[in-house]
Amino acid sequence: MTDSSSTASSALRVDLLTREYPPEVYGGAGVHVEYLARELRYHADVRVHCFGAPRTEPGVTAYAEPADLTGANAALRTMGVDLAMAAGCAGSDVVHTHTWYANLAGHVAKLLHGVPHVVTTHSLEPLRPWKAEQLGGGYALSSWCERTAIESADAVIAVSAGMRRDVLTAYPSVDPARVHVVHNGIDTTQYAPDPNTDVLRRRGIDPDAPTVLFLGRITRQKGLPYLLRAARSLPADVQLVLLAGAPDTPEIGAEVQALAEELHATRGNVVWIQEMLPKHEAIQVLTHATVFVCPSIYEPMGIVNLEAMACETAVVATATGGIPEVVADGETGLLISTEQAADGTPLDPERFVADLAAAITELVTDPQRAAELGRAGRRRAIEHFSWTAITEQTMQIYRSVRSVM
Repeated sequence: MTDSSSTASSALRVDLLTREYPPEVYGGAGVHVEYLARELRYHADVRVHCFGAPRTEPGVTAYAEPADLTGANAALRTMGVDLAMAAGCAGSDVVHTHTWYANLAGHVAKLLHGVPHVVTTHSLEPLRPWKAEQLGGGYALSSWCERTAIESADAVIAVSAGMRRDVLTAYPSVDPARVHVVHNGIDTTQYAPDPNTDVLRRRGIDPDAPTVLFLGRITRQKGLPYLLRAARSLPADVQLVLLAGAPDTPEIGAEVQALAEELHATRGNVVWIQEMLPKHEAIQVLTHATVFVCPSIYEPMGIVNLEAMACETAVVATATGGIPEVVADGETGLLISTEQAADGTPLDPERFVADLAAAITELVTDPQRAAELGRAGRRRAIEHFSWTAITEQTMQIYRSVRSVM
């Protein structure tokens, strides 16, 4: 890896603005920025602006929430960080923001410094109305930040064709010519099968049991309660492993807790790890799962499905958003189709739960087929989702917005 100091002085300066950046990463957007920044450094002078504690990595600046906003609404505190970020972008050639948390910073930097603004949409606020539970009145602020940035951006990157359709539906004033599809990627040298079992044994996971794995945050979007209900009817010898923590709200946390306790009492074989595992540990757990399950009701792409595929694990996932562009139904996993309401909730939740249970059971009772799907998944990850190709597509977009300024 190179850093910004080793690029030529004439290199394009790109400022990436994000809430998440290592070591403070909790979702797919943070993973995306981590690897995009790494690859971009071979082509540009990259500066990263992120939230949280100070970072030691060259070219990375972290911003704390303004002290004067301590105790204020979370969205308002985010906006305070964004203003500081915008000031820090002086000298940039292109600003590139990820999620609503940084969108306002990019928009202000565009106005303040006269540079093009590129937005990558990892999700859309209008399609996540449940966030009103988490943010209260701040949901109106987060929605305004996102809408203002997307409608004014010089280019919008959608992480899937499904996300591109969602962008144009949610924001019809956006010129379709400005919305480009660039998928999330995966580093298949890091995300690769790990045959060891030391992490599993230390974490209380039986390496010999047929295993169903969920990895993600506890949020309405990720659909964990549907999986927990589906698990009631799985074969008795199936081990359910949950790498799930940081509930968005007390309500969703309490719902998941109650369902998990019910499973413990009625069938056992539930391992719930509520901390975020180091990457190498997560890779080992992914490798040894018989099936990885993504029951999301909203997922613009679902980078975690790529991570599972790269570890040669079969995937069962909801056929929503960009997931069908990642998981090839019947080839690398099984997709569950369901009619959804405007907020993503299945119109027939009992049918969704039953279909989810049936697909999982189909694979855990046929480990040979699950293994075949897993091997095909790794091949697909390698052939279609390399960071090298994704970075070149992103650089082309930077060049195009620079040429019209």
